[in-house]
Amino acid sequence: MENTHISENAHGSASPGPSRRAFVSASAVTATAAVAAPLALSTSPAYARPAGLGSALDAPTFDPALRQLLGQVDPNRIKATIQRLVQFGTRHTASSQTDPVRGIGAATAWVTQQMQDIAATSGGNMTVQQQTFVQPVSSAIPVPTTITNVIATLQGTASPERFYVITGHLDSRCSDVLDFTSDAPGADDDGSGVACVLELARLFATHQFPGTIVLATVAGEEQGLYGSSHMAAQMAAAGNDVQGMFSNDIIGASHSFDGHKPDPFTVRMFLEGIPTTATPNQISIMQSVGGENDGVSRQLGRFVVSVAPFDLTGMNIRTIWRRDRYLRGTDSLSFQRHGYPAARITEPRENFNHEHQNVRVENGVQFGDLIEFVDFDYVARVTRVNAAALWALAASPSTPKDLVIHTAPPAGLPGTNLSSLAWSANPETNVTGYEVVLRETTDDDWTGKIPVGNVTSVTLDISKDNVQMGVRAVDSQGNHSPVAFPTVVN
Repeated sequence: MENTHISENAHGSASPGPSRRAFVSASAVTATAAVAAPLALSTSPAYARPAGLGSALDAPTFDPALRQLLGQVDPNRIKATIQRLVQFGTRHTASSQTDPVRGIGAATAWVTQQMQDIAATSGGNMTVQQQTFVQPVSSAIPVPTTITNVIATLQGTASPERFYVITGHLDSRCSDVLDFTSDAPGADDDGSGVACVLELARLFATHQFPGTIVLATVAGEEQGLYGSSHMAAQMAAAGNDVQGMFSNDIIGASHSFDGHKPDPFTVRMFLEGIPTTATPNQISIMQSVGGENDGVSRQLGRFVVSVAPFDLTGMNIRTIWRRDRYLRGTDSLSFQRHGYPAARITEPRENFNHEHQNVRVENGVQFGDLIEFVDFDYVARVTRVNAAALWALAASPSTPKDLVIHTAPPAGLPGTNLSSLAWSANPETNVTGYEVVLRETTDDDWTGKIPVGNVTSVTLDISKDNVQMGVRAVDSQGNHSPVAFPTVVN
């Protein structure tokens, strides 16, 4: 293989060329290795941090078909969906399963019919199921209760074993979590998320992608994430490789109605750092290598920022390095509990008078989760962010697997400043190569890349002590996967 290098004062993408220092023999380290000269990100006068949180690696290009799809997101359809959901009066998990006009049962039947009508446009590529189970008694479930998720699946064409999941929760609540009879309109929490899911299903049904797309409404969220927990557990038991999950929970209000300046073009994306499932040994390694900011959910978030910019979606994504709002959680946690990368997407500032409250007026203040506080254009823009992310994930190669960084020096050497990486080949037949990406440890996002060819290992003359490294796959269309972060192997 031809050796590649990155110059001392490089910023952004690397170029092949003669090294200014001796190369390590590729055969001395690995039979399929590329070798690169040093990367001096922090000392070069040419180096500058990228503005904001976006990746400085490439100027993105977008499929015209994606732009066309984003243009078809319809605020009026979103409005009609939320209006219909509010008409069920309450969608409390313990409300009536049999009343034809009021309660969670009627709402579930309506969503199922909507999904089935959408699937009928897919030419058989989208299927719909009701995933039903009985939740035993718990602190917020006084009697055994039937919970039903409605799941639409758009089967992947090239690597259907990888899944990308988007959810909104169908259930609603009022002030008392055990009150299943009072009105609980749930317009924003989470009629807005359900409207997003249904709109995505409508738009994606007539397309196909290499990866499998799952669009679901889940229930039992307000009582303890029961619907999503069951769904995630079922996917894990089936061996589904969920490579990205987004919970859209409270995405309807572009301003908070509490005196703060509206922020109608920002959406928050919460991303945990240390994975929920990390073992004590894994946490110890993260602390040792400074990998606390490089869990799978953080890599997912970095990818989303790069593929869903403002000029495509009309929305700024504010990434927040936290699993969810302070000491709180939603359905993304159910997937993180199985080691899946997941994010919570939500509006810029909540108004707690409009969440988990009985509908009433006190001292001239309106309480309750009413539709009058929902901005349908805002929900449409959040839906576009989801659509852009989902399109890019499902159309691009999967995240490389089994990435390791070797720490033992080559035979005969007392130590090494070289960095040797190895990974498993991607299953997609159109993958043309891989790139090692790099950044200063203090940077939010990847700032440099080294194309290394269609190989499964590489040795770089770059000290792993100074920078963070990852690997991503690239296909024949120039699409790249989310970044894989290495584990340690001696």
